[in-house]
Amino acid sequence: MAQSTQPKWALVAHGGAGAIARGDLNPQQDAAYREAMAAAATAGAAVLRAGGSAMDAVEAAIQILEDDPLFNAGRGAAFTAEGRNELDASLMDGRTLEAGAVAGLTTTRHPISAARAVIEGSAHVLLGGEGADAFARSQGLEQVEPVFFFTEERWKSLERGLGKLGLPVPPKPVGAPEPEGRDALVHEEGKYGTVGVVARDSEGNVAAGTSTGGTTAKRWGRVGDSPLIGAGTYASNTACAVSCTGAGEYFIRLGVAHRICDLVEHARLPLQAAADRVVQEQLTALGGAGGVIAVAPDGAMAWSFNTSGMYRARIADGEPLVVGIYKDET
Repeated sequence: MAQSTQPKWALVAHGGAGAIARGDLNPQQDAAYREAMAAAATAGAAVLRAGGSAMDAVEAAIQILEDDPLFNAGRGAAFTAEGRNELDASLMDGRTLEAGAVAGLTTTRHPISAARAVIEGSAHVLLGGEGADAFARSQGLEQVEPVFFFTEERWKSLERGLGKLGLPVPPKPVGAPEPEGRDALVHEEGKYGTVGVVARDSEGNVAAGTSTGGTTAKRWGRVGDSPLIGAGTYASNTACAVSCTGAGEYFIRLGVAHRICDLVEHARLPLQAAADRVVQEQLTALGGAGGVIAVAPDGAMAWSFNTSGMYRARIADGEPLVVGIYKDET
């Protein structure tokens, strides 16, 4: 997917990787996920087309995905073993290397915006738990009741997951909404649900963001790679911007996002080759499953995944929107 000429802007989005083979999704699910990925990419592209920053585009696109119950992020997040939704996100500016992240949010509607607020409203990089929600409130970010994030399909996934672990199922949250039509289209892709966006703006700056609801039936305050700078998210104008999705523990151990950027900057590998080396060789050798999206300051775009599918979309100045799900698609 390397570019022969530098586009004025470029954007790549993912909605999670995992067990998403042809035949796993019915026609309605296939259409719904493609429509959702297209909507997010189009929203980010509108920001870039109007001259907006990569940071603005990433935040706008991820907000779309966080509000869509199809994805394990924001509304539609996975449940912990205690029956809670705990949300993580991170955002990084490739121009300044400023980064912000949050873990364990329970009442902030848009975790990606909380991550940005950490950059702009604090001297920190990573905030967690009740303090992260309190900070988000102090920054004027929209708050919701925890039941806002409830979806019936993710609750059913929790029941199955706890059953396999031999753990009791907690009471269903009070006020849990009845399933809606779109809720019933959720596909359980395994433990790898995450959303992310990378962008290059007309000024040549790159940015990356990632948002997740974590893993189903997670315990003990587990935190994956999504809010960890260098593991699930990284961006630098001297290299590229990367957002990851997959089995977070493996991405943490490899420092996947930063490792790809290192190969671009120091080994001078083309973006696609760097992504493939880390995902197809190093991550696979370690036993980790998942994928990445990336964009470089020259406008090159890439994605790579070692699972059967990854919800994904890309769009650039002068190029059409491309949406994919399965391994055998472009």
